[in-house]
Amino acid sequence: HMCATLATSSARACVGRARTHSCRSSSRVASSRVASRVASVTFCVRARGGQQRVRDARVRAVDDADGDKGASASATASDVGVGGMRARSRDGSMSGDVDGVGDALGPASASASASALTSTQRVIFGVPMSPEVYAIALVYFVQGVIGLSRLAKDFYLKDELHLSPSETALILSISQAPWLVKPLWGFLSDSVPIFGYRRKSYLMICGAIGCLGWASMATWVDAPATAVVAFTLGSLSIAFSDVLIDSIVVTKARGEEQGVSGSLQSLCWGSVAIGSIVSSYFSGSLIESYGSRFVFGATAVFPLLIAGASTLVQEKPVPKSEVMSRDSIFTDFKTMTGKLFQVAKRRDIWAPAFFVFLWQATPSAGTAMFYFNTNELGFSPEFLGRVAFLRAFAALGGVALYNGYLKRVPLKKMFLWTSILGTALGSTQLLLVSRMNLELGISDKVFALTDTAVLTVLGEVSFLPVLVLAAKICPEGVEATFFAALMSLFNAGGVTSEFLGAGLTQSLGVTADNFDNLFLLVLICNVTGLLPLAALKLIDEVKEDDVVHVDVEKGD
Repeated sequence: HMCATLATSSARACVGRARTHSCRSSSRVASSRVASRVASVTFCVRARGGQQRVRDARVRAVDDADGDKGASASATASDVGVGGMRARSRDGSMSGDVDGVGDALGPASASASASALTSTQRVIFGVPMSPEVYAIALVYFVQGVIGLSRLAKDFYLKDELHLSPSETALILSISQAPWLVKPLWGFLSDSVPIFGYRRKSYLMICGAIGCLGWASMATWVDAPATAVVAFTLGSLSIAFSDVLIDSIVVTKARGEEQGVSGSLQSLCWGSVAIGSIVSSYFSGSLIESYGSRFVFGATAVFPLLIAGASTLVQEKPVPKSEVMSRDSIFTDFKTMTGKLFQVAKRRDIWAPAFFVFLWQATPSAGTAMFYFNTNELGFSPEFLGRVAFLRAFAALGGVALYNGYLKRVPLKKMFLWTSILGTALGSTQLLLVSRMNLELGISDKVFALTDTAVLTVLGEVSFLPVLVLAAKICPEGVEATFFAALMSLFNAGGVTSEFLGAGLTQSLGVTADNFDNLFLLVLICNVTGLLPLAALKLIDEVKEDDVVHVDVEKGD
């Protein structure tokens, strides 16, 4: 059972941020931003991983997703934590309903069983709702709606701290650090229970950490150094809680029919979608009406929902006899890392993994373009919020396009053509920077909206094959943990991209009010998007005939 699952910003893991100023930066949006990417009903690849979650979503991975070879009966949080792309877009089919239960009971009792179930419990996306399922949906909703602060961070650093584009990019990159070590959070919650619980206690702590970080931003933070700490606390809250809730979903789905577990995935990502769309729609108008600090204060409420959801989680206390000693914890950690490094030495593993890193690591001009859009073109927060709203829907279109027409295209061909098209279409930003769009009779706002829609769709199409490649190279025995490590490497590429972009921005003298060299900056970032093609032969190690063929419509 092999597949990869997506998110939106994300993630993203999204490491990434919610601005898509080129095809390549569009694909990065998912990565931290965990959460902003949600797939269609029939297909979704989510950069979160996990042995059981990978099994549950295999019908969406079609013939290209080969991540995990079946779910272990002892899945843990460290098995399921990966960074992602918020982009989360985000993996379940909605065709399961309660029919999966009926399949297990036989045709004679299927109808009666479903009827009895719906008469006693509310059913959403085919999932019988229980307190724990409500908790799962709530945490996923928070992962989407937390994007409310994304635009506020940019405006706060620009307008209130008066930072340059390069300084803003640097701060936002550093704050994504918790997404780079998600396997560590899984290992920690598995090995070190707090107050007798491996999940509930940590969820409560994550909620408190997130609330503290955003409340600090709303009240007393007034310097770059403290802003970095507060933003990092916010990222830690979501990254860690993502690992925890993934492990709870694994436990919930274990032993269920595929239709039921697939419907659970639909509920999860439906919750992310609702949160992402709502936050993107209101983020700009709230900033314009009340200011960035007000938005931070509103955002501080959402992590408390994670803490509240922890009280609904059904978890038995860990017996004292099962609590590991400090020496045992270090021994297990050493064993896990040793196994991963041993696997990573294989050329058929490290070569494609290195390509995944390079694919993400080319420089981005996203922050500089944000300054240009706001300071030079005069785009208001409300308009940029509408752009983010359009981007959320365009991401769904990209997933649908990939699923409908491109899922069977060989990976090398996908990487080649998405790079070429991304560079060509990303170059349209040069028209905006040079103001040639006005000579063509296209207003700035119309150009920005159209450019965002096209580049987001292409960015999503170029992002999904990366997840497929990552899943395909995971070796048996350490599938989920290694996939988590690969996604952390993927996120590291996104952070590297921001660092390189910040360095180029500084070197070329692009500031908050000097955009003389912005044309050159955008050109360099666009052209360097082709550089990873020089390493395209590294994925020759991946065998195309390892692809699993499944029927998406039937869910086979």
